[in-house]
Amino acid sequence: MSRPTARSYAFLSIAAAIITIALKFGAYLLTGSVGLLSDAIESIVNLLAALVALWALTYAEKPADAEHAFGHSKAEYFSSGAEGALIIVAAISIAVEAWGHLLHPEPLTQLGLGLALSLFATAINGVVAFILLRAGRRLRSITLKADAHHLFTDVVTSGGVVVGILLVKLTGTLVLDPIVALIVAANITWTGFRLLRETSSALLDAALPKKEIDAIKSILNEYKREDIQFHALRTRTAGTRRFVSFHVLVPGSWTVQQGHDLCEAIELAILRVLPSTHVTTHLEPVEDPVSWEDLELERSSNQQMQDIGTSK
Repeated sequence: MSRPTARSYAFLSIAAAIITIALKFGAYLLTGSVGLLSDAIESIVNLLAALVALWALTYAEKPADAEHAFGHSKAEYFSSGAEGALIIVAAISIAVEAWGHLLHPEPLTQLGLGLALSLFATAINGVVAFILLRAGRRLRSITLKADAHHLFTDVVTSGGVVVGILLVKLTGTLVLDPIVALIVAANITWTGFRLLRETSSALLDAALPKKEIDAIKSILNEYKREDIQFHALRTRTAGTRRFVSFHVLVPGSWTVQQGHDLCEAIELAILRVLPSTHVTTHLEPVEDPVSWEDLELERSSNQQMQDIGTSK
């Protein structure tokens, strides 16, 4: 049997969001708790985020074409960015509603059944978040990981809401309910900004994690010797795909076939350790001083012409 794709997990997230919306709004209607209302509003955000995630994952799976030669995997960042923005919008809505109840507290009703519904919805979110996080790490999907972290945040905030309502029941202090809702709003605002920061970093072509870069360097060190050197190692991520490039310096007396065979062996070694990686190598003669002057990302055209003239 084929393993589930990222898209199949997005459908799971959508189903869970629909169920928890019904449960949490039911809990709010029974109790009148603004804390439970804030929890229900966040579940609407979960549904919208899951729908955006489904679109992004579907688009990201499209193969490369003439217009998008490096594929469509960066579409996943639209999902994580949209989720971060939606979370912040939800936080503002919660804060506005909570402030009104803070100024004019209202009694809570049918707390037992309302809390039972809320806890059941929280349990569903917890299980789905665990599944999504494992899948996101296995499939290297920022969309699934963002959705999982959001759901885990939802679980924590739901727990806070339940504690707040229990305190209201025990103490009779009605303002505790909107105070908890305001704390929920502040907490999910932080989650939203964190997602936006992670998305921005990825869109700016952030390097691979240090552990993966160290794995690449370890492979290169296996091939390195006096007459074979490497430099200008650059990495970036685009959704589930990694991009790695570096220069391979070999003796100028080597044939093209020898250089090609070495590059192929190194590229395959990296792919075995880091699947879904696009590796680009640039072959240079190790004796030529010009080969050691291209460490930067860009060189001016004048400098390149001078280097070519000198090498001749």
